[in-house]
Amino acid sequence: MRWAAFAGYDTENEFDILAQTTKFRTINKENQTMDLGLKGKNAVVLGGTRGIGRAIAATLAGEGANVAVCARNADQVAATVAELKSSGIRATGGPVDVTDGAALKSWIEGAARELGGIDMLFSNAGAMAQGHDAASWEQNFRLDVLGAVHAFDAARPFLEAGGETSGDAAFVIISSISAAQADLASSYGPIKAALIHMAKGLARQYAKKKIRVNVVSPGTVYFKGGVWNMIEQNMPERYNDAMKRNPTGRMATPQEIASAAVFLASPVSGFTTGSNLVVDGAISNRVNF
Repeated sequence: MRWAAFAGYDTENEFDILAQTTKFRTINKENQTMDLGLKGKNAVVLGGTRGIGRAIAATLAGEGANVAVCARNADQVAATVAELKSSGIRATGGPVDVTDGAALKSWIEGAARELGGIDMLFSNAGAMAQGHDAASWEQNFRLDVLGAVHAFDAARPFLEAGGETSGDAAFVIISSISAAQADLASSYGPIKAALIHMAKGLARQYAKKKIRVNVVSPGTVYFKGGVWNMIEQNMPERYNDAMKRNPTGRMATPQEIASAAVFLASPVSGFTTGSNLVVDGAISNRVNF
């Protein structure tokens, strides 16, 4: 399996600005809400049923935002939507193959009609292919890059309308710290780098439309059923090595990445656009000037 060749460094940052401008209502370490002014806003989350995507969806719902999620597994979509609705918000979802551009666009347009618009779009779906072979390049490109391209194309008219109405709309892409480092030839890192480059261009192009575009680049992220859980079970030496490399001595939780993503999408972060926020527990040694 391709995850077995995983060589990158995929997603407890706390933001001082949050402490100054928002009020935390802590429920527990894995489920905290932030008063970010999102009540009544509408969000679409690609890959929203597991890991980071599900944490993003749950965090949005905790903030009072209405949420639409998609993923391939229909049962997981139904379970996620039911959980989101229990928060008292409007939620919808559908089984979608993100590599099918026409199907993705159709679903996003339908979700916008059902929710009453789109104020925030989160592109979280990723192929995670690690190879340097043509098939891996194509898999990563079709899901990660073209998925984000098609999603933004479909959501853009609704984001523009939201920006015109409220003065703020947002597109957040989940990339990886692997975008800026390479230990061997792989399709994964360059594809993630392409997302960051695309986000910067979109941020500048659509700033006048009040659409902000930002990226969150996680380091290692651990959750049951996720890549690093599988590596822990099947490649314990690689897992232990990753743990030793991280100065914090642990991996991030999906919630920690979701908190960063939702913050960037919120009006509290209204002047932040074109940025790539690294949330990696300092596992990478890169310096961002």
